[in-house]
Amino acid sequence: MKEIYSSMAGTVFQVLAAEGDTVSKGQTVLVLESMKMEIPVDSEHDGTLKEIKVAVGDFVNEGDILAVLA
Repeated sequence: MKEIYSSMAGTVFQVLAAEGDTVSKGQTVLVLESMKMEIPVDSEHDGTLKEIKVAVGDFVNEGDILAVLA
């Protein structure tokens, strides 16, 4: 099981993939907003999204698990 982590604290601005979607390494899965900047969160692995643990508007801290890949 592989996980996608938040690289910094911020608010989830967009969720660009859904559970069950196949994602590739380097594909943007979510976008965070921090200090009025949009920060893309890319998958570091190929896989299928098993679970998205956040929703638009959620605040996350650096290192939080955002999604799980199978």
